[in-house]
Amino acid sequence: MTAVLIPGLVLYSDAALLFMRLLVAAVFLSSGWGHVSDPVGRGKKIGMSPRFTVFLGSAEICGSLGVAFGALIQPAAIGLILLMLGAIQKKIFVWKTGFWGTKDQGWHYDLLIVAMNLVIAATGGGTYVLSPN
Repeated sequence: MTAVLIPGLVLYSDAALLFMRLLVAAVFLSSGWGHVSDPVGRGKKIGMSPRFTVFLGSAEICGSLGVAFGALIQPAAIGLILLMLGAIQKKIFVWKTGFWGTKDQGWHYDLLIVAMNLVIAATGGGTYVLSPN
């Protein structure tokens, strides 16, 4: 049993999940489009080949569409989690970036995106999805 401080807010949980899904989708769609539209420049920035950068961008775009529309939402969210775990690994072990970061962005942001995708995967995205799990 879950303790609820403000019972009326539970009525908006599906709308809140939809908002979170759209926010996650916007982040990944923007990032993925940047990778796909300039694979050479983005690849140099992240230390990857242009071919892998296109693959990464395509995966981000596909995952963002799945999360936004609720089509295969759990595999899409899990895929985005794996991408973010790769980003966290690179920031910690390759770039030696701290949790909050120094001159560059830390990996706290990436961890928040992982948590958001965990909620999306665990809840199936709520009611407002194209294909319920």
